[in-house]
Parts: sequence; structure tokens; C-alpha cells
Amino acid sequence: MLATTHASTLVGLEAHPVHVEVDIARGLPTFDLVGLAEASVRESRTRVRAALEQQGYPFPLRRVTVNLAPADLRKAGTGFDLAIAIATLAAAGECPTDRLDEWLLLGELSLTGSLRGVRGVLPQCVAARERGLRGVIVASENAAEAAVVDGIEVRHAEGLRAVCEFLAGRDALPVMARTPITVERETERERDDRSALDLRDIRGQEQAKRAFEIAAAGGHNVILVGPPGAGKTLLSRALPSLLPPLTLREAMEVTAVHSVAGMLRNGTALVRERPYRAPHHTASAVGLVGGGDPPRPGEIALAHHGVLFLDELPEYPRESLEALREPLEEGHVTIVRARNRASYPARFTLVAAMNPCPCGWHGDASDRCQCPEERVRRYRARVSGPLLDRIDLYVALPPSNVVDLDAPATGPTSAEVRDRVARARQTQLDRTGDTNARLSVRALREAVELDATGQRLLSSAAERLSLSARAVHRVLKVARTVADLEGSERVAVHHLAEALGYRAPAGV
Repeated sequence: MLATTHASTLVGLEAHPVHVEVDIARGLPTFDLVGLAEASVRESRTRVRAALEQQGYPFPLRRVTVNLAPADLRKAGTGFDLAIAIATLAAAGECPTDRLDEWLLLGELSLTGSLRGVRGVLPQCVAARERGLRGVIVASENAAEAAVVDGIEVRHAEGLRAVCEFLAGRDALPVMARTPITVERETERERDDRSALDLRDIRGQEQAKRAFEIAAAGGHNVILVGPPGAGKTLLSRALPSLLPPLTLREAMEVTAVHSVAGMLRNGTALVRERPYRAPHHTASAVGLVGGGDPPRPGEIALAHHGVLFLDELPEYPRESLEALREPLEEGHVTIVRARNRASYPARFTLVAAMNPCPCGWHGDASDRCQCPEERVRRYRARVSGPLLDRIDLYVALPPSNVVDLDAPATGPTSAEVRDRVARARQTQLDRTGDTNARLSVRALREAVELDATGQRLLSSAAERLSLSARAVHRVLKVARTVADLEGSERVAVHHLAEALGYRAPAGV
């Protein structure tokens, strides 16, 4: 007898439909699995056999063949266990087949037959809805995530027998009700309580705070250059508190990436916080941009709609840093391998930090730096010009002042800056539908019209600073953001002058 169930496999963030076909025929007892399955899928034979027996179902002592169609699509992961087990029971006559076409079955089986959660449930539920399926059956720990998708029924189960009884019509599975999710309804106090660092907690470094307000408003990349202890890490940790809350669409995208990476906490329906990723400087290129077999998202995808902080920038492997060039421009990364091709979104704000020299004290008034000029040049040359050209704001941090550390907190709070940032971002969205950092050349020309004085200033600065065409465009984008923060419809000379002030290399 032949039985078929619905499953799916992930290629990047895209879920591809898979039909699990099980045929039980006469012959010597075997359990074969075909259809270009990876090791984790092939191992399901052992889990399924043990789960059936532990749940009180006899395993067929005949020739059992499992086909995962289409056969030319690679399958990976443990999410096929439930679909294979139910199809085997249906082919053996232990489970009716009339309702199998209505449900997507996702879940890993333990040897006792209990159902475990799997990664990538959110994009697979979206694909199931697009396929016209009635609903999805998942493990209880994945139910909240699955219920984020509207237009599809979500049932959750603790074990294999409960699923079989439901499909036979003898029992009901709990329905995970979908509640309207609006991430914007989170209160200011909830966001501030969650944030470990407020901008007012950082003493001094007023120019850097201003630069971070501009970066948050326009989505611009920043590099901080300063001695040890100047506050580079503290500033980077404060940046997420300046960003407006995730919209529902952004939260769905972030949740999908984290789910595919297997980093979504059990029972989490939706990621509500903007990501903050700070990989160690020994991170490989694969760790940063993603890869592997099958490809998995890297740090830049996990930082989507959030902040990627690269501390000690010159200490990263050259290959890792150069791999960031295209994602910084395109906002996504496509990983191409001989047998796989996967794309992940990667729209993040880059915050890079470095010392002015290997010892960290070059240019300090104490003359404690003993680094020869050649050694300083070699250190700074570890960061290539093309990568620096993709950074919008260069910020030099002076050494921390003990007087500032003991002074009372002054200046705006993160909540106050976030309000200004939110208004500026809304202006940008109303004007072009995107943040200033992502403007195309054509949209930039329409958004920024300089007068004669501004044109002369820009031409003079471009020649003096040897700015490339890309750098000139980035200066104009920053100037447009400065004007938006001020509520100005036009980019004036003082907006452009401030943007140029952040473009001058700060010790790099």
C-alpha cells in the first residue's frame, strides 16, 4: 500500500514542498529511504522505527520504501520524522489516509515517540499557506511561532500517537489560536527596562553620541577610532536603544532568520528586539556571512534590522572583512556552493571599532605610544580602502576624562533620541519608502538638491579628501539624514558641512 504526507525543506529562508511517499510491499524486511537525503534525514529511519514500537504500533515486517520527492532537491534536518512516521502508519493501515492531504507535518521524533521542535517553522508555515494546505501540525514548543502566520490552522501535539488519533478522527489536537501581534504596542518603559544601557549613562563623548543619533536615524555605518577604555563598546551597546521598535514585517523577517538558524527560544512567537551581534575577532568568513553544507545564516543575517558590532576591526581575518563588501551595499547575502544556493537578508547597521595603533595610544598626550610609524601604517592597512569606503561616519574618540566620569548625567536619554530618530525615519519612509542609507543614486538626486554654495563646498571637500564617487554619495546621504533630524525639507550648507566633518578619516 502507498501513502503520502506533506513536508518541506529549507533552502536559505525559502521552504520547498516535499512529498513523503511510503510504499510497503512484499519482500525481505528492509527500511529504505531515497530522495537525496542528508545524514540527519537518513537517520530518521532509526528514530521512526523506535518511536513506532514505543508508541505501541507494530513496525511492518515487509519491504518499506520511503521516497522524498522531488528527488533532485536536497533534504536536510530532522523535521521529516513526523511525516515519515505518519506515512508509514498510513501505508500499514494503522492511520486513515483521507485527511493527509490537508496538513503539513513538522517535527522530530524521540525514541519514545514524543514530538520535538525543529528550526525554520515560520517560513515553512508561510509556504504551507501558499500551497493551500488547511493547516500544520507541529510540536508544542513550535506552536507559538507557527501561529504568527495568519490564514492557516495550527495544531500542536506532544507525541506521535496523538497525531495519529487526530488524523483518524478519534481525538482532537489543541489549536494554537492566533492573536493579533503588534510589536509597536510595547511601551517605552518596557523597552527601557529591557535595555541594559541608556545613552545618558555614557559620560562625555558628545560628538560620538551625535554621530550615533545620525546613524540610527538614517541606517548609516559607523567606525570608532580611539584608545582603550574610550567608550567604543559602550556606545555600540547603546545604539539599539536609539532605534525605533521593529515593525511587524521586520519582526517577521528577523524571526524567520533566527528560526532557520535554530536560535529561536522555545515558545517564542516573535522576536521583538532589534538584534545586536558582536562576534569575536577570530570569526571566519563563513561565520560572518554564512555558509556550510547545507548553508546556514551567519552573523550579518542574524543582525538583520539590527546592529553588527565588530570590535578590534584590524584583528579580524582579511578574508572575513572583505566578505562584508557586497552585503553592506546590497542588503542581502547570497551563498553559492556547488550543490546549494541560499540567500539571506542582511540589512544591518555596522559599528566598527579600532585602536589608532597596535598599542592603542598613538597621538595620546602622555607619549606612552612607542609604535614606529611603519608599524602604525601596517596596522591600519589591515582594513582595506574599499571596506572603509562603505562606512559613512568616521568618529575619533578622545581618551576618557576622569572628571567626566564623576560628573552627573547630562544630555538626552535614549528615549528622547529615539523619538527624534523615529520622526526622521518616518520622514524618509514617506519620501522614498526606505532609509537614507539605502537610497539609490536616482532617489538620492531627487532627495538632495544643493545650492551653488553647497556644490562648491562638496567639490572642494571631495578634492581635498580624495573622495570616491561612492564616498560622495554617502556624504550626501548623511547630509540628508542631518536635515531630516532638523526637520528641514532641503539640505542646507550646514547640514552638508556636518556630514563632511564625519567623513574625514579619523586615524584610519
